[in-house]
Amino acid sequence: MSHERATIPVLDLSTARQPYGSFSPEFIDQLRDAAHSVGFFQVTGYGAAPGQAEELLELLKRFFNLPLEERMKLDNRLSPHFRGYTRMGTEVTQGKADAREQIDYSPEREPVHDYPADQPYWLLQGHNLWPDDAMPELKPAAMAWAELMSEVGMELLRGIAVALGLPEDHFDEPFGDEPAWMGKLVHYVGVVEAAGDQGVGSHADYGFVTLLLQDEVGGLEVLPHGTTEWATVEPLPGALVVNLGEMLEVATEGYLAATIHRVKAPPPGVDRYSVPFFWSPRLDAVIDPVPLPPELKAQARGLSDDPTNPMLASFGLNMLKGRMRAHPDVTERHYPELLQR
Repeated sequence: MSHERATIPVLDLSTARQPYGSFSPEFIDQLRDAAHSVGFFQVTGYGAAPGQAEELLELLKRFFNLPLEERMKLDNRLSPHFRGYTRMGTEVTQGKADAREQIDYSPEREPVHDYPADQPYWLLQGHNLWPDDAMPELKPAAMAWAELMSEVGMELLRGIAVALGLPEDHFDEPFGDEPAWMGKLVHYVGVVEAAGDQGVGSHADYGFVTLLLQDEVGGLEVLPHGTTEWATVEPLPGALVVNLGEMLEVATEGYLAATIHRVKAPPPGVDRYSVPFFWSPRLDAVIDPVPLPPELKAQARGLSDDPTNPMLASFGLNMLKGRMRAHPDVTERHYPELLQR
């Protein structure tokens, strides 16, 4: 991409398939171009119920307005699975605190107690923490959103497979019966002394496909491969912002981009709410390189090799590494032995 600032494409998911079921070639071309050139795009027409997105953002506002002692009942330091509520300024990106508070949640499953020493990622499986007494309506709304996002994530991944010249079910198996998706309910707070103006520091996501619902405040910026200026992802009411994670970059040797992005904290006195969803495979999935057609392979950029952040083909280890970095206090409390390793 020669120009210095990227534009973020918008794709209509309701046009993805033709009447008889296979993907439309036009949609696949748009998807391939967006996924390779920018690594970020927005989608509309993804099947949300009328008002579903707005209602969820409204519930977030209500939760983050609860008294702090109510929110702290879900303190993520109580969870050995990195779930629950993170206080303002305690999640770390690039070694610096983020100006946000949030709830992390994932599929509701029984914890795994006996796992092989070389598979510590099983500790990520377990139960969520919800404000069942103070706000019982939050859990069903968040879980319904996760169900919809799982369908959208799978559909996009099937489109990406076709865009790479593969059968559309190429990525189905690693997602199998127990995908280890992760959802977040996030509140960014207008610039405060404690955390500075970093909503989230610059980073790439470690999974497959990230689907983000953002409110109208904005602040998300991306730096696609080969560009020199941060591009703003303008809020589009009800649309999802989609970006690709490191697992797809690894699998395509850099043909698909896990694009660096960041969030600037809103101005003083302004609140921003967003719901990122990370569509991810089973914890024990190992992602092999995909066989690319020669014309795509010729455009693969190789991996962005950052020695401080090695990319791992084991999804569970990649996810665990990401969670430990983001929440060192949880790691210290529950898994001091992993810090040694």
